Amino acid sequence: MSGAGQTVDFDLHGLAVVRLFDARPADVRVVARQLGPLQAAMPLDRPADVVVRFVDHLPLAGTLRLLGVDDAGFAGDAFVVLRGRHKTSVRVRIPFDRLAGGEIVCERGLAAVPLLIPILNHVLVEKGVLALHATAFVWRGRSVLATGWAKGGKTELLLAFAAHGAAYVGDEWVYIEPVNGRMVGVPEPIRVWDWHLGDLPAVRGRLGRPDRLRLAGTRLAEAGLAGLGSGPIGRTPVGRLARRARALAHQQRNVQVPPRRLFGDATCREAPLDVVVLVGSHAAPETVVSPVSGAEVAARMAHSLAYEALPLAEHALKYRFAFPDAAVDGLADAEARRRALLDATLAGRPAFALWHPYPAPIPALFDALRRVLEGPA
Repeated sequence: MSGAGQTVDFDLHGLAVVRLFDARPADVRVVARQLGPLQAAMPLDRPADVVVRFVDHLPLAGTLRLLGVDDAGFAGDAFVVLRGRHKTSVRVRIPFDRLAGGEIVCERGLAAVPLLIPILNHVLVEKGVLALHATAFVWRGRSVLATGWAKGGKTELLLAFAAHGAAYVGDEWVYIEPVNGRMVGVPEPIRVWDWHLGDLPAVRGRLGRPDRLRLAGTRLAEAGLAGLGSGPIGRTPVGRLARRARALAHQQRNVQVPPRRLFGDATCREAPLDVVVLVGSHAAPETVVSPVSGAEVAARMAHSLAYEALPLAEHALKYRFAFPDAAVDGLADAEARRRALLDATLAGRPAFALWHPYPAPIPALFDALRRVLEGPA
């Protein structure tokens, strides 16, 4: 292992500390892309909840035994993740026997720390804080928590209200203290898709020129590949390759935009939980809102959160295969703890279900929920 770096803390609004050891500027940027601009001005006088150490080379005792094809492995007492974001090769040691406070050791040069957010979420649930796949914003004095299954329209709802003066609290992951309902978020970049811009012309003006050029180039590439994949040439190997490439190009028609660029000063460090919205798509043309119980939202989201925790659970099973007699830190009863926190946080709250066609019609999302929020407080 090598030093030549510094100790850097990321402070999640007082709820948790992610501490980096031997971090060079490039390493800090990697974590900042995952957690947002939460870097403390100096190391904090508090124990770390998640520890990440960066090294030039990850030392291993003995031969690395592989699990899957370049997916994970183990050597000595080390469990190593070998596949990172976008299926890139990484070498990262994960301490499944001590997720809270144990050292994640990363070889430098990775695009993201594998499992960082799932581990942080797990540690926070252990501390009695609900980690919810959700978005949160404040509009005309009411704080809204919108949650649901992945790709259900949460970000579209946030952008819909942003266009009408809402203040940003969080997107993707929102953390809630059940005792007081305080909500905070990880201010990571918001994924803005090309098709969002047709409904949100103001957002287009807030994108940087490189982002606009990238979206335009991806559109042109997709259109060109569509031509190659159709007609007589579409039945050839070149045509089949073009169709696969077009599908990949379509998935690239988005940019990552920092919340401050979209919301300016209209951001909130925290907000109280007032209204819960369960948002998702349906096979119908209408966008509809109806009251539901907070308990129903909690029951549904228990399974959504179990799904979101699968990457951590899958690697924990690989760890148990590698070390059959080893214990995994706190994962056995994680689902029960999440359900208890969901019930304590959401049951009894005013709640609504918002169902919309896919893709989400952003103006219709605003119009449908606005009528509910403008009702009696």
